[in-house]
Amino acid sequence: MTDTKKELQKKEASLEKGVERTRETRVYTPAVDIIEKSNDIVILADMPGVDENSVDVTLEKDLLTIYGKIEPEIPANHKLVISEYGIGDYQRTFTLSSEIDKAHIQATVSDGVLRLVLPKAEKEKTRKIPVTAHA
Repeated sequence: MTDTKKELQKKEASLEKGVERTRETRVYTPAVDIIEKSNDIVILADMPGVDENSVDVTLEKDLLTIYGKIEPEIPANHKLVISEYGIGDYQRTFTLSSEIDKAHIQATVSDGVLRLVLPKAEKEKTRKIPVTAHA
């Protein structure tokens, strides 16, 4: 019997050439869902273990970067013997278009899921154009 269920694995984030990390830990690319609505775009990022104190969202020019710092919870006087679940930080960067109103981006986190709401700029929203009869 073949199991057709595909198991999702964490994917380590790659570094750009010439970039080095200052912290000795693995960094994973969080899986995301991107949902486009009429007035905004919503990004849901799975980042187990992060909360509002351990996640940073930064915007520099058109680059939106999310970074979640994870501190392993191993009690004092104990050591990790087996780790089946990769422990590490999360990082992912998105390039935003002019379609996004960058001044009004909102971020919330709950149960390890980061939710970003990227409102569309007024000029990009769909608007209804009235149609009248021609006499």
